[in-house]
Amino acid sequence: MDEEYDVIVLGTGLKECILSGVLSVNGHKVLHMDRNDYYGGESASLNLIQLWKRFKGNDKPPSYLGSSRDYNVDMIPKFMMANGNLVRVLIHTDVTKYLSFKAVDGSFVYNKGKVHKVPATDMEALKSPLMGIFEKRRARKFFAYVQDYVESDPRTHEGMDLTRVTTRELIAKYGLDDNTVDFIGHALALHRDDRYLNEPALDTVKRMKLYAESVFRFQGGSPYIYPLYGLGELPQAFARLSAVFGGTYMLNKPECKVEFNEEGQVCGVTSEGETAKCKKVVCDPSYLPNKVRKVGRVARAIAIMSHPIPNTNDSQSVQVILPQKQLGRKSDMYLFCCSYSHNVAPKGKFIAFVSTEAETDDPQVELQPGIDLLGPVDEIFFDIYDRYEPVNEPSLDNCFISTSYDPTTHFESTVTDVLNMYSMITGKELDLSVDLSAASAAEE
Repeated sequence: MDEEYDVIVLGTGLKECILSGVLSVNGHKVLHMDRNDYYGGESASLNLIQLWKRFKGNDKPPSYLGSSRDYNVDMIPKFMMANGNLVRVLIHTDVTKYLSFKAVDGSFVYNKGKVHKVPATDMEALKSPLMGIFEKRRARKFFAYVQDYVESDPRTHEGMDLTRVTTRELIAKYGLDDNTVDFIGHALALHRDDRYLNEPALDTVKRMKLYAESVFRFQGGSPYIYPLYGLGELPQAFARLSAVFGGTYMLNKPECKVEFNEEGQVCGVTSEGETAKCKKVVCDPSYLPNKVRKVGRVARAIAIMSHPIPNTNDSQSVQVILPQKQLGRKSDMYLFCCSYSHNVAPKGKFIAFVSTEAETDDPQVELQPGIDLLGPVDEIFFDIYDRYEPVNEPSLDNCFISTSYDPTTHFESTVTDVLNMYSMITGKELDLSVDLSAASAAEE
């Protein structure tokens, strides 16, 4: 291989595929390699036989579950915010032409042992059983402030500089109680723990606005959308995009050893005795294990069921967030459910996931509060994986390593990682100022 590439991308996880697609569209010469013979890496979608092989060690799933090929079970299940950055990336790159999306039915939060719909607006807050009548009035005022807030218009700030005022101070101004703060912070702003309370309020207000805008975008019961046939479609769509713009793909390449020059900078990748030269490498943590550190573990239960999750208005697809405080934990738990309505299971079947950051040596016990909300299950599997983050200095070695996927069931943190990597690789911000209203292609 005598050619030199601007970037070699290793691994076909979603983050790596988005980057190779976006880099190709923006004129970079990209070679994409993977040691697997399938797309998706850690974020692949499995059929029933693959699922059985992975978790039960055989390829004989019971016949009552239906045809194997009717299943597309995501290993890293996540929904997309309808107005979020991933949708903007999809539209910016025109990947939407390879995919079909459908709105997710419901967004719920666990509070005092019960599951409630998440109120996203001041009107919904008034109807919510999450709050008493006086609390509703206070919450309505707070929601109205957030809805009206415009960063560039001081008249909407009510004298507060949200880059200095903490979220705790902003919420205190409206006198909201801890339960209300819990669902606002975790189910609307999608913070993963309570550190945000002592950080500037602007981030939380922006996150709440994104949630509300995403709900309005589809006029649905949730702010989320999800691709038909599961997330396995996404890496393949970005791979197609990269190929259209001159990217080269090589699957099933063993070893993929990253090569360095005397200065410790990446200079190529060797597989099967051939070295492809490059200036930069993008990869997941498994390709450069000596340049990452373990930062945690994700525990997950995967359940096949014959009914929707109870107390979610019979939603065919739904997210339930269980805030840490409700469970006496340090981090939130997430419940994700999809079904035949998104073509990920045969008619009448539902796939549910319970995910969280493992905090003990017995993650199965930790996941129990989420599993208890599922009702009867046909089959259940348990998975646990280590989470890594890079510790190298990309400006010195030209290696750009993604962080492992977290337990959240939405894509916001994933896309933030991709956009940060893009900026480090190119020295430019990716312009995502697309007109979402014109982009109806991503909708049903």
